Amino acid sequence: MRMLFMRCLQASVLAGLTLPAVMQAESDPATIFKTNCVLCHSANGSGESSAGKALHAKDLRSPEIQKQSDEDLVAAITKGKGKMPSFGAKIKPDDMKKLVAYIRELPKK
Repeated sequence: MRMLFMRCLQASVLAGLTLPAVMQAESDPATIFKTNCVLCHSANGSGESSAGKALHAKDLRSPEIQKQSDEDLVAAITKGKGKMPSFGAKIKPDDMKKLVAYIRELPKK
């Protein structure tokens, strides 16, 4: 019985140590971008991936995209736009703001 208790205690301690790192990774804008955007928009935001070319994905570094307000970008990501699907159910609102900030940095990379 004591051995079972110790194993449960060890498992809960390990879960407590790794859970924040996992949660942080989910909220990391680079990870969010890689998970949800890279397929079409490429790692650099250019839209030059195979899928991006086929779908005519926008270059996220372009003045056309960069001049849009944060609210407009959040709305496009949340609701989808043109051939781009909705990500509102997949990305939390706070993470959406981080993702927009990440997109703002793409032209500087």
